[in-house]
Amino acid sequence: MLSSSLGTTHALWEPNVAALAARYTLVRYDHPGHGRSPAGPRSIEGFGRGALELADGLELERFAFCGISLGGMVGIWLAANAPERIERLVLACTAPCLPPAEQWVERAAAVRERGIEAIADAVVDRWFTERFPDPRPWREHLLETPPEGYARACEAIAAMDLRADLDRIVAATTVILGAHDPVVGEENERLLARLGPIVKLDAAHLANVERPRAFADTVLQA
Repeated sequence: MLSSSLGTTHALWEPNVAALAARYTLVRYDHPGHGRSPAGPRSIEGFGRGALELADGLELERFAFCGISLGGMVGIWLAANAPERIERLVLACTAPCLPPAEQWVERAAAVRERGIEAIADAVVDRWFTERFPDPRPWREHLLETPPEGYARACEAIAAMDLRADLDRIVAATTVILGAHDPVVGEENERLLARLGPIVKLDAAHLANVERPRAFADTVLQA
């Protein structure tokens, strides 16, 4: 199961599908309020329960889970709260806690008032390094996100503190980080290192897009 980032859809995984599908049957899905999914919860728990409902509907008793950014936050919640369901876990460019909460509340208010365009440039600057050849298609992808869905996801991150959940994760876990990611930070890297080996890629926040082959290879070796 592949779980995407804030402000993207299942299309985020296109650069990795061919490589991963050689070994896995893939399930890609959209978070609530992203793509064509209706806006829903304002908590990571709510996002995680939605992922479990999807797995139940597909009759997936146990599954490997790979989440990037927001998707990784969902992965932490799942592995801690439904450990019997998670066979293997890959957490990419994510964090168990991203304070201060105010920055997420303010971002939610900004997109409700002025639309995704209000935050698009700042977000895309964090997604990729300056070496990435053409971020424009991904900026357009971000702009297609419904503002209310994006805002509710921001509120979920604002309220999130999964640090205690890390101690309850028993699934074999691989952590992938971008060496130039401005989002995760040293403290979250230290916390995630308790779960398993960390692989750093020469990328910013969307490492699966910026370094698709290396990202897929790391997932396949997990």
